[in-house]
Amino acid sequence: MQIIDGKKISEAIQTELNAVVQKLNTHGIIPHIVIIQVGDNPASNVYIRNKLKLCEKINVHGELRKFPESVTQQELIAAINTLNHDAAVNGILVQLPVPRHINEDAIIAAIDADKDVDCFHLINVGALWTSKKKYDGILPCTPAGIIAMLKYDHIPIAQKNVVIIGRSNIVGKPLAALFLLEDATVTICHSKTVDLPKICQRADILVSAIGKANFITQQYTNPQQVVIDVGMNRDANGKLCGDVDFNAVKDHVAYITPVPGGVGPMTITMLLKNLINVTIKQQKNNFML
Repeated sequence: MQIIDGKKISEAIQTELNAVVQKLNTHGIIPHIVIIQVGDNPASNVYIRNKLKLCEKINVHGELRKFPESVTQQELIAAINTLNHDAAVNGILVQLPVPRHINEDAIIAAIDADKDVDCFHLINVGALWTSKKKYDGILPCTPAGIIAMLKYDHIPIAQKNVVIIGRSNIVGKPLAALFLLEDATVTICHSKTVDLPKICQRADILVSAIGKANFITQQYTNPQQVVIDVGMNRDANGKLCGDVDFNAVKDHVAYITPVPGGVGPMTITMLLKNLINVTIKQQKNNFML
């Protein structure tokens, strides 16, 4: 068994991103992301703090704009429209979830697709699903991080049988699109799937993104398998854990990602990679790296 070290891989990619940022800086260009937060969700605070910390690390401008929970949907959309038209702002991210009185889809749709560094806008989602094998658009962060991890450790993807457990718009569905672009054969499973363990056993690459602590046990795996754990859960003792019962599975598979230290660090790194890529594209013909 080999551990796929997301922390080490993300740091290597961050070093590459920092080198690109330094080149941009010599042209007077500083990538600028604005994170919009509504309310004071404790989990959101942690995620935002980590994003801003990485912005500082790779020398891009990370800015938080916080709104009270009482903000109206119209006020929030107006604020987004202002950022859309601000040439100094390259990327916009609305930290989810937002309060119930705000329509999440309407907020995502309000963001300029060219500044949508989360890849949630329908234009970017559609571009991903209709793209050819060579795709250079904005990438969904967690799925892109998973593909980057596999490639960094030289784990073959083409012609492999991939099983993804989870059909969310954030991980399961866009990850399937990325695996298809890499010439894998993809099966998406979910809560209504029959004989789930049997389907998972046949996978060369198994990805769990269901949000159930220690759900995946040895019966879902095989000795040649690569297991990617996207879950971020708490066990009965309040300890952070994934969807995969790591101790029960690790000695019965070929590769596995830990929680923490696996997929998590990759997600924020790919967000900043998106920011840098959209910044370069927004220079149009005025800049070549």
